[in-house]
Amino acid sequence: MSKISFADYRLSPEIVRALEGLGYTEPTEVQREVIPAALEKKDLTVKSQTGSGKTAAFGIPICELVEWEENKPQALILTPTRELADQVKEDITNIGRFKRIKATAVYGKQPFARQKAELKQKSHVVTGTPGRVLDHIEKGTLDLSRMKYLVLDEADEMLNMGFIDQVEAIINELPKNRMTMLFSATLPEDVEKLCYKYMKSPVDIEIQSKVSTADRIDHSLFIVREEEKFQLLKDVTIVENPDSCIIFCRTQEQVDRIYQQLDRLDYPCDKIHGGMSQDDRFAVMNEFKRGEFRYLVATDVAARGIDIENITHVINYDLPMEKESYVHRAGRTGRAGRTGKAISFVTPYEEKFLSDIEAYIGLDIQRKDAPSKEEVSTKKDEFEEKLNSMPELKADKNEQLNQEIMKLYFNGGKKKKIRAVDFVGTIAKIEGVNAEDIGIITIQDNVSYVDILNGKGPLVLKEMKRTTVKGKQLKVHEAFKK
Repeated sequence: MSKISFADYRLSPEIVRALEGLGYTEPTEVQREVIPAALEKKDLTVKSQTGSGKTAAFGIPICELVEWEENKPQALILTPTRELADQVKEDITNIGRFKRIKATAVYGKQPFARQKAELKQKSHVVTGTPGRVLDHIEKGTLDLSRMKYLVLDEADEMLNMGFIDQVEAIINELPKNRMTMLFSATLPEDVEKLCYKYMKSPVDIEIQSKVSTADRIDHSLFIVREEEKFQLLKDVTIVENPDSCIIFCRTQEQVDRIYQQLDRLDYPCDKIHGGMSQDDRFAVMNEFKRGEFRYLVATDVAARGIDIENITHVINYDLPMEKESYVHRAGRTGRAGRTGKAISFVTPYEEKFLSDIEAYIGLDIQRKDAPSKEEVSTKKDEFEEKLNSMPELKADKNEQLNQEIMKLYFNGGKKKKIRAVDFVGTIAKIEGVNAEDIGIITIQDNVSYVDILNGKGPLVLKEMKRTTVKGKQLKVHEAFKK
């Protein structure tokens, strides 16, 4: 059977080019099922594990379907966590890069006024958490009049986290004539009810769970008393010697405690939980994605759909109380066709939760004995060698895509009556430049930012230093990189 490529779908050349730049060569199973149906604007319910490529499964058709000319938001993507809202925004921006699709993320713990100002700009797609999205709707700062597409991402998690009333309140404010896509790792009764209530004859797509497949994720557990867990963690990490590992704890206090203990032992580690500021959480996740440290100690907040391809080990320092959480945690490893290990520490009184988890994943988890002193001693040198070596930093998946893009800053915006079309008209007249070389344009009150594509940035920068926009000479320089 011949392989399907993204070029085989009815996608515009700009979208196909961005996918090639991102290194997306052929669609994953969920993308093959979802993209054709979504391009036909059918309502969809999709049951698929995290790590199966579902962000691109809805991101590609949304970028294809939204109309660039429309200034008001056309697509709303609801996510359970702030990290996921921000990640989906980045993915949409990358997929829609050459079509100039503008995505805006809105979530709590970030200034409302800043988001309000951004929503006043042209935004094709809005991603966000239910609470903050509802806030913007109620305050009239998110215009829903042109909304045609709704995505509920990680729907089971949104309901688990108590967002169902907010999600329903948002849906009731949206135009009735819209397309709705619901993505979920599991389809509990509440999620199914939501589908029947708000969707029109949805196409049901189920991608078989890969989380328990023995050749992708090796599941194992140790029965251990609470007071012996940390010693076991040290021994297991020495024997396993992971390249990249998430250690899951049940509470923020436990995360802080384990992180401090590992830090004192000079493990290259950091932590993430809901008690940290959003900026700190983003910084930690970005450093972990780049491979700047090997061990991340986390509460379940880090298991909600965050896409990091190279995690070799997940250790459940505390067994999750909910079987769905086990699936989400284990799904952090064994991604993108790689193999991984999910290791759980289970105290004797927690054994009663195990049968639920095992029934749910369809697998008897292998019980193991703690590593022997001899085994730990044999592996110690190799472990310490890796501990003291500099990690190899990973390239961001959008690095290649962004290589030929330069963001230019101009010191004029709305207050000088400048619009996006004025920049397009002026820049496209430069010899050797055309409209396809102009990317996302952001016009604020006093400043504007213009992405120049295809390596034409230096040429445009040079010419715009002596070219007026709408009769005004603006200061221009390369925008500071984040």
